Amino acid sequence: MKLDDKDRQIIRTLQRDGRVTNQDLAAAVNLSPSPCLRRVKNLETAGIIQGYTARVNAKAYGLAVTAFVNVRLERHDEETVNRFEGEVMRMDEVLDCHVMAGQADYQLRVVVADLEQYEQFVRDRLQRIGGLASIDTRFAYGTVKEAAAFPV
Repeated sequence: MKLDDKDRQIIRTLQRDGRVTNQDLAAAVNLSPSPCLRRVKNLETAGIIQGYTARVNAKAYGLAVTAFVNVRLERHDEETVNRFEGEVMRMDEVLDCHVMAGQADYQLRVVVADLEQYEQFVRDRLQRIGGLASIDTRFAYGTVKEAAAFPV
């Protein structure tokens, strides 16, 4: 599905407020409600809109520590990669896992309650996967910007 400007307007509006009514969405993007709803359904069916979620304050939820973890694998054979990726998929603490170019093979965004819990995560979950050459962690001590909508 090729996106046009109206589809992009719909997506940006929904990224800013996923609870907007179809009536208000249609008004925001200058469409009548029926064509707007049809476009939203098409975007969902095509897998461009993958779902709707609530943005939650991690600290208020009890997850005060955000760690960005760069992982390098010892080997890049299919078994090692599949094992690592499969295990990471099952770790609730890992919010994002990106395959990287450069020195790290993966970058994880991990949220935990405190540094003690992070140490436990590394020792009991991450290192037990095996086949890791290195783990390099950086902790965020603040957030300047956290965007929910794509750029125009």
